[in-house]
Amino acid sequence: MADSEPVCQPAYPAHAIAVDEEDVNLLQFAENIEHLEADYFLWGALGYGLDEVAPELVMGGPPPIGAKKAKLDSLTLNIITEFAYEEVGHLRILKRTVGGFPRPLMDLSAGNFAKLIDSAFGYALVPPFDPYHDSLSYMISCYVLPYMGLVAYVGTNPLLTGYYAKRVLAGLLGVESGQDAVIRAYLYERAEEQVHPYNHTVAEFTARISELRNRLAKCGIKDEGIIVPKELGAEKRTTTNVLSADADSISYMRTPAEVLRILYSTGDEHIPGGFYPKGGNGKIARGFLKKP
Repeated sequence: MADSEPVCQPAYPAHAIAVDEEDVNLLQFAENIEHLEADYFLWGALGYGLDEVAPELVMGGPPPIGAKKAKLDSLTLNIITEFAYEEVGHLRILKRTVGGFPRPLMDLSAGNFAKLIDSAFGYALVPPFDPYHDSLSYMISCYVLPYMGLVAYVGTNPLLTGYYAKRVLAGLLGVESGQDAVIRAYLYERAEEQVHPYNHTVAEFTARISELRNRLAKCGIKDEGIIVPKELGAEKRTTTNVLSADADSISYMRTPAEVLRILYSTGDEHIPGGFYPKGGNGKIARGFLKKP
């Protein structure tokens, strides 16, 4: 047998397209989510954001509103620091692959998270929920973020044409899924703990947030808390729900419109608000915005 070097790269078809024209719009939409995660994790862990860590990725976009360092214990700090740098890498490969746009204006203030949690519970919590207050509060707030990337990327996957576009998205999806699993496992371990100073457990917080996202998206159940009724558990045999999945235990998927309805907190992809006071950027997000 002749000596040969081992093959380490996939053999793509000779005439295959690396990135199709429509792939560009779909992957650029993802940059909105990655910007949100990158700055939230960076600020929460390090006390500064993308402007300092990778200013070239900001592309002149405005700084986030209200972002600050969270009071994290060493375990949570290590987790969020890793997540933060992973998001920097995600933005870099996306912008290198399909180009980019300026970071959208994002509201990462405690007040914005408080409004979201109040909407989830249906009344104003006293004192207002503050994600930066302690490790548990911060991880509950993080429950909001990577899962949106996960379901968005599952929804994007069948729409891509180019082989390299699919490779990039699959890589993003793998890490976003991992982040979501870490957050959910962290919260599941504390499921019955009361979130001080409120009379609600961690499990209740996750259930209410998931129910809110389902209401905003208006497309049925695609989001579940860490404890569920058996009819929503794996094979309808568990109430444990460390991973959110459908009846066949595969990940749920969402369209860009659904994602924006949730992240805008308006239930309408045409009306910005929530995390994006002026809306997301890129052709897909801007295309939904109502003209004045």
